[in-house]
Amino acid sequence: MKKSAFALTRRAAAVALLAAPFLLAHAADFPSKPIKFIVPYTAGGTTDLVARTVGQKVSEKLGQPVLIDNRGGAGGNIGMDAVAKAAPDGYTIGFGAISTNALNPHIYKSMAFDPRKDFTAISLLGMSTIVLEVPATSAIKTVPELIAAAKKNPGLPYATAGAGTSMNLAGVMFAQMTGTELTHVAYKGSGPAITDMLGNTIGVMFDNLPASLPHIQAGKLRALAVAGSTRSPSLPDVPTMAEAGLKGYALEPWFGVYGPAKLPAPIVKALNEAFVEALAMPDVKAKLQQAGFLPRGSSAQELTTLTDTEYKRLGDVAKKAGMTAD
Repeated sequence: MKKSAFALTRRAAAVALLAAPFLLAHAADFPSKPIKFIVPYTAGGTTDLVARTVGQKVSEKLGQPVLIDNRGGAGGNIGMDAVAKAAPDGYTIGFGAISTNALNPHIYKSMAFDPRKDFTAISLLGMSTIVLEVPATSAIKTVPELIAAAKKNPGLPYATAGAGTSMNLAGVMFAQMTGTELTHVAYKGSGPAITDMLGNTIGVMFDNLPASLPHIQAGKLRALAVAGSTRSPSLPDVPTMAEAGLKGYALEPWFGVYGPAKLPAPIVKALNEAFVEALAMPDVKAKLQQAGFLPRGSSAQELTTLTDTEYKRLGDVAKKAGMTAD
């Protein structure tokens, strides 16, 4: 058995060595065909909006279509696993997040990929704002009122876009800091959860602001607080959690573009430049900021460092909170 395994290892190494010159040779022609941009969440959410807005500009910069491929499920793990297993040629990239690339490995019993080893960081995309909200018809109008309701009704359910997401973490932090017991209801994306909120099927939700903002502005959902360290420019009258009484509460989700491991440096450079340029365009910035997203590109190394740092930090947070996901 050992001999067989050794032979397979040598064979894999030989294949990798043979493939390397091929990939480098084609890197000079990159891109020569459409690029698949996998968004590991369902359509209609924050990641979908950002991917389509930025992807259009990247397509114009590179001269090839950027095709958005929504693959939701397992807190983003299904989509990012497809990225990890893709050929390292630049034609499959993924929309990673604080959840998929830093938090999930600590809360899922098994992971098909290692976010520190199976990806090549390309660029940050920016940060989002998490909003705590209730239906507009709810009797709850403030964070203190929600805390009182949660204490009166242990196990009060709250919705998020999925288990292991930053919104899930926001709910766990809220319960910890308020001494309440909440029941997490994980949906497959923000869209279905918002539908149930609008139908009063569920009464509390932690969501990324871009997905919920139109409904808040339309008066169909009521924002109680935002989870960031400062107020959102899109909701200047809505307090932060800290301002609402939870001192020290702050959570700011980040997102980035990743490719498979061992992506050739020339391809990383081409993709990085295209994304950084797209994110800096005035019309892109205006559209995303209006939706509650803060766009920001970065070097590939900055995203690599952030991923490693957040992986360690959120490992401690998840362990302390006892977070788990199936």
